Amino acid sequence: MIPDPKPRKQPTPRILPLSRDVAITGTGSHVPERVLTNADLETMVNTSDEWIITRTGIRERRIAGESEFTSHMAEAAALRALENASLSAEDLDLIIVATVTPDTLVPGTACIVQGRIGAKRAAAFDLSAACSGFLYALETGRQFVASHKYSNVLVIGADKLSFLMNWSDRNTCVLFGDGAGAAILQPAVGKHGILSSFLESNGHLNGILQVPGGGCAIPITAANAEDNPMTVQMNGRETFRHAVNAMVHACIMALDACGLKAHELACVIPHQANIRIIEAIADRLDLPPDKFFINLERFGNTSAAAVPIALDEANRTGRIKPGDKILMVAFGGGLTYAATVVEW
Repeated sequence: MIPDPKPRKQPTPRILPLSRDVAITGTGSHVPERVLTNADLETMVNTSDEWIITRTGIRERRIAGESEFTSHMAEAAALRALENASLSAEDLDLIIVATVTPDTLVPGTACIVQGRIGAKRAAAFDLSAACSGFLYALETGRQFVASHKYSNVLVIGADKLSFLMNWSDRNTCVLFGDGAGAAILQPAVGKHGILSSFLESNGHLNGILQVPGGGCAIPITAANAEDNPMTVQMNGRETFRHAVNAMVHACIMALDACGLKAHELACVIPHQANIRIIEAIADRLDLPPDKFFINLERFGNTSAAAVPIALDEANRTGRIKPGDKILMVAFGGGLTYAATVVEW
């Protein structure tokens, strides 16, 4: 008779806290080589360098080549972020790409990036929240790390907005550029990390900033192609007004959530859309202009890439230092808006 096997001693259950702190441990960015200046635009549409600078603060922007896609820029930014965090792609658990200009509808750009960089065991998906996309993706990634589901998350904001431009519309084509920015999320060591975030949207205002065509509602056909439905269409005056109000609201809500006051911030990294919007936000928050990190004069509005490109520049140039409390804020079509407070 075969004796019953001895029951194995069950391991003591590991009790984990419900949530853990999450930090940004690496950043990276990439912009295309081609520079499109205001002088170049003067030869394309009825505009001038003075008109563009006075109204937007933009002097030049980067434009991707015909064979350079969102995934290529996202890949380059991802590799720089991994290097900055001293992490291997094979260590990644999850990749989120925030974009409104995916390479293809299927597969998602995140999956393309996952394959290119060799993140063999990472889940991957795209997220669409227009210019607020990176902060939406950052909070999504934070939840996965905070809940102990994953430990190494790559968040990318990348867009090839030149693909969506009507180059005869001077009200929009002067504003936008191409690029990608990335950040690595890991469990925080010590007290630093993401302190709070605020996400909100207002779908009642979806028509003031949109790309109406290209989806199942308005597919591109021979009959409507000349109307350029798959290009950015914007009510500039309304977009400006709602952008200021929404971003100020998001800043206040995110600061309140972690018990900070605006004057305690070392740096604000705003969406790089328009210098007048940034100046209005600074005025409403009663902050000096030098608290704001601004690079829009060189890159224009790169949509979901704007905040992470600026974050990477601020990180690599020493503009933000360990212990600094920083605020990132963005606004985009949807309407979407978001703010995140981080102790660096």
